[in-house]
Amino acid sequence: MAKRIMIQGTMSNAGKSIIAAALCRIFKQDGYSAAPFKSQNMALNSYITKDGLEMGRAQVVQAMAAGITPTAEMNPILLKPTSDCGSQVIVNGTARGNMTAAEYFKRKKELVPDIMKAYNALCEKYDIIVIEGAGSPAEINLKENDIVNMGMAEMADAPVLLVGDIDRGGVFAQLYGTVELLEKNERDRIKGFIINKFRGDVSILKMGLDMIENLTGIKVVGVVPYGDFKIDDEDSLSERLTSEGGGEIDIAVIRLPRISNFTDFSVFEFIDGVSVRYVQNVRELKNPDMIIIPGTKNTIADMLWLRECGLEAAIKKYKGIVFGICGGFQILGKSITDTANAEGGESVRGMELLPVETEFKARKTRLQVRGTFENMKGVFDPLNGREYEGYEIHMGVSGKNDVIVSEGNIYGTYVHGIFDKCAADVVKCICAQKGIDFEDIKSLDIDALRERELDKLADLVRGSVDMEMIYKIMNEGETL
Repeated sequence: MAKRIMIQGTMSNAGKSIIAAALCRIFKQDGYSAAPFKSQNMALNSYITKDGLEMGRAQVVQAMAAGITPTAEMNPILLKPTSDCGSQVIVNGTARGNMTAAEYFKRKKELVPDIMKAYNALCEKYDIIVIEGAGSPAEINLKENDIVNMGMAEMADAPVLLVGDIDRGGVFAQLYGTVELLEKNERDRIKGFIINKFRGDVSILKMGLDMIENLTGIKVVGVVPYGDFKIDDEDSLSERLTSEGGGEIDIAVIRLPRISNFTDFSVFEFIDGVSVRYVQNVRELKNPDMIIIPGTKNTIADMLWLRECGLEAAIKKYKGIVFGICGGFQILGKSITDTANAEGGESVRGMELLPVETEFKARKTRLQVRGTFENMKGVFDPLNGREYEGYEIHMGVSGKNDVIVSEGNIYGTYVHGIFDKCAADVVKCICAQKGIDFEDIKSLDIDALRERELDKLADLVRGSVDMEMIYKIMNEGETL
């Protein structure tokens, strides 16, 4: 049976995903086979596995850190919000339909067999399972029938490390309050605290560390410094969404209310002189070198939002490059028709910048794709013949089989990750249009760069936490 360690947090965005990724990489470096696991994930950033199944990107990054292929078993339940009170429920990589929060709350215990089947399958293959919780285990209104925090810890009989975010302030109150709101058997599962995102001299914390240990009887296993890593975020609270830009090449991503898969553009962060900023009104748009309309979990609602806030009119007046991905591609077309009632049954006019008409179907397209660019026009004509790879996740069919549809400098595609292999070439094309020297822009090996960032993360965490104590906690005094 695999050893296991669970990472829970005092709140969303405390750093659970990143700490779990770091541990996956550390265990790999130490010679163990490790796998990530999150029983229930709520996220708009998702991924398609080799066998066409959908899962959350956080577990994909953690699998990359562990050096293994991502599988849907690592995230058996994925909730993709479609509105303020409803989500599409994906079980073992396949959509089961939409549910309101109340409906899902009543039915989630029915999913325990699916969760445990996936978890046990991983236990048979790997030495260590790194389990991630969600939000906080002290959400007292949600604790009944919990399947992702202490409920999952109990099902897996896993020891827990509790992560608190000191950067947002009040970390000792976070840790103490979380522990005090738990039942005794739940408190007993917490074997260590990790204080995350610390800036400054750790010696200043010593009095507080001693006090929290005395108050709770739980050891602080580490204080992790604030780190700046180019690692894909899962959470909509990502700092990427507040970037103000400032690079010589200015890429503006429209921050749709229901934005999804915004990790599609993180590759540009590796190129010096390129800034990616997220805008949500006409004033912020200014005059970028390229506008990207990203994916969305509700294309029709976000199309109407663009129309109401004036961004549609501003984009149609803009004379530069516009690139739509997935839902953004659909938005750039002539019309969006929801005959399958996937988004409420409405039909709307699109921006009419691309010659496609989208109709939603009941069946979701889920596949990995690769090939070479063809029929590219305008600024990106030099991309023809270059390789691309990525994956598609969409309900709509837009009437054309081309990987990318282009009209002048307007482009649309269903392929997530379309820039991963060609980001440097994209920037060179933009530089050529602006008359900027681009000799220093080198082709990127995005996989190698992401490996480098994961190693940097592992080095930071290994140097900041007591790994010997974590191994003892995980092994309960046994030798792995």
